[in-house]
Amino acid sequence: MRTTFNTADNKAIAFKFFELISEGNVEELCTMIAQDWKMHIGLSSFEIPLGPEGLRKLFESFGDIEQQWIIEDMFSEGNKVVVRAINNCIQENFLGIPSYGRMQTFTATFIHYIEDGKIKETWRNADDLGRVLQLGASIAPLSE
Repeated sequence: MRTTFNTADNKAIAFKFFELISEGNVEELCTMIAQDWKMHIGLSSFEIPLGPEGLRKLFESFGDIEQQWIIEDMFSEGNKVVVRAINNCIQENFLGIPSYGRMQTFTATFIHYIEDGKIKETWRNADDLGRVLQLGASIAPLSE
């Protein structure tokens, strides 16, 4: 049996996902994801439960945040949509570093796996190092 994919529909789902994140509309986002949705964020040891509970927990971890996602590129093949975007945000702190109201701008790439019109998995890779440097963190070599 051959499965067909509607890449235009999948792109529309991914686009709406970023609109809702920018609006902070967590409950509507929860309607867009599968009950067993999984987020792969790489950087953090932060454990995210599956499904809507995990999405809510992720947003709760942000604290106070105003953000705007700008999609730069979007590609779709099969049931995956790849999005390269820029985020402009003011977040009270990031990784424990206070922002003191500073705007942070960073790039990120997301891959969404979409099944039956719902986002089933999301992979995120972002310039978190650049972001903490914007907040005043510094890099120093380890001393021996």
